[in-house]
Amino acid sequence: MLHGLFPHLVDGYLPVWIRNPAYPLVLLHRPDDPALLREAAENLWLHGPDWDDSAAGTVKLADALEAG
Repeated sequence: MLHGLFPHLVDGYLPVWIRNPAYPLVLLHRPDDPALLREAAENLWLHGPDWDDSAAGTVKLADALEAG
């Protein structure tokens, strides 16, 4: 559903204030999906340097899940 609503990471059919909570809500249902975690991190990087630490932590979590 996320890919249908915003097929490109930068622009989409939903405003940012809806897109921001969309990834955490989807990750509640699929917390062990490394690809989704990386996608959520990319979304965080778009929102400025305040979110860079959270994005980096999300990528580390995705790497750890892939490593097993």
